[in-house]
Amino acid sequence: MAEFKEISPNASMGAKLTNWFENRFPTAFSEYEKHMSGYYAPKNFNAWYFYGSLSLLVLVIQIVTGIFLVMHYKPDANLAFASVEYIMRDVPWGWLVRYMHSTGASAFFIVVYLHMFRGLMYGSYRKPRELVWLFGCAIFLVLMAEAFMGYLLPWGQMSYWGAQVIVNLFSAIPFIGPDLALLIRGDYVVSDATLNRFFSFHVIAVPLVLLGLVVAHLLALHDVGSNNPDGIEIKGPNAPMDANGKPLDGIPFHPYYTVHDIVGVSVFLMLFSAVIFFAPEFGGYFLEYNNFIPADPLKTPPHIAPVWYFTPFYSMLRAITSEMMYALVLCVVAAAAFGFMKSRMTMGGKVATAVVAAIAIALMLAIDAKFWGVVVMGGSVLILFFLPWLDKSPVKSIRYRPDWHKWVYGAFVVIFLVLGYLGVQPVTPLFTRMAQVGTLLYFGFFLLMPWWSRLGEFKPVPDRITYAAH
Repeated sequence: MAEFKEISPNASMGAKLTNWFENRFPTAFSEYEKHMSGYYAPKNFNAWYFYGSLSLLVLVIQIVTGIFLVMHYKPDANLAFASVEYIMRDVPWGWLVRYMHSTGASAFFIVVYLHMFRGLMYGSYRKPRELVWLFGCAIFLVLMAEAFMGYLLPWGQMSYWGAQVIVNLFSAIPFIGPDLALLIRGDYVVSDATLNRFFSFHVIAVPLVLLGLVVAHLLALHDVGSNNPDGIEIKGPNAPMDANGKPLDGIPFHPYYTVHDIVGVSVFLMLFSAVIFFAPEFGGYFLEYNNFIPADPLKTPPHIAPVWYFTPFYSMLRAITSEMMYALVLCVVAAAAFGFMKSRMTMGGKVATAVVAAIAIALMLAIDAKFWGVVVMGGSVLILFFLPWLDKSPVKSIRYRPDWHKWVYGAFVVIFLVLGYLGVQPVTPLFTRMAQVGTLLYFGFFLLMPWWSRLGEFKPVPDRITYAAH
């Protein structure tokens, strides 16, 4: 048993209370020091570093508002839509809680997308932070599952038919597809069984996984230390330290960055409140107008599209047509030919590459394009997991990369936004062709990264981080 710390009898009541808790729960205080007051972060964080804490804030908002919504929601196909209307019209402040939750879903993806893009710009996925990035990508994947299952719960027209379309995609998987789709739905069509399954996962199972991944993400981050806009390590054998072993280029996370984050939180809450009170539907992007109509299995909406944060990936799914498969076959042939010319493989390795390419082409031509659309949609997310090993740049931060790299990243953002826009539009020959080109460019950004990330003249990286007070 640890010895109790003594405190002066003349100390303030707050100090005495703190001492009382510290003597009885020292683990909490040591963890607080390890992860807050004793955790040194680089002193040159900029506004891009708000989005990590904002993601945590939105997660708390979603959990708290979700608890209050569950108090009145009925996971029954005959009552679900009416229960949401009851929350909106009759529950005191129910409309506010519901709008906070629906706006929070979109806000969650906005801040997560910006958080991930910051990591992309500054190389936060590079050694030694590969595991931090992998946990972050897993959070993104689980977040997509959570949002998809929650989207069905209002039991509106777009909720119902969106779930019908997405779940039916699993039936395109050879051999196990129909049984897998049946298992997910719990019925041959989206029905009360589906609603109950999605409700259980949305409220209990997936949030537990999400919280566990968030804790792992933060613990892994604090074990290796935070990255910074310069991509320079502030801890380690070559980093400058003071007499007490504290990094000279770092400052304690608390109170400096807790106060710093209050600025970002304040701006975010103002924008968040403005949307809730003045534009909760946000032009039909946050809450689609078709979802204010009760689900009708006998009446299909003229145009079915997922919520905006899924549309880039949905656009890639729709881009894979029978015609597009021939373009993908050409890509496989080109990749195999490039490997033959540039690699130093043995003859056995070259033969194996040719065999693998031939098998891939045969499968691509033999299996329906719908299945490959599902593969491309899943691959567009899973490829993010491999980013730490795809980037071969000698420097981490975009600050010290060739200027044309910034244009590459800018083009990637534009392509992603265009794919998102195309995903909410009806299918036309022009939009399909644009989505196909965008899909090839999206995957080209990652698959060609080992080549283009090494090209150009890199700027010298300073020994210490650059910092200007603001």
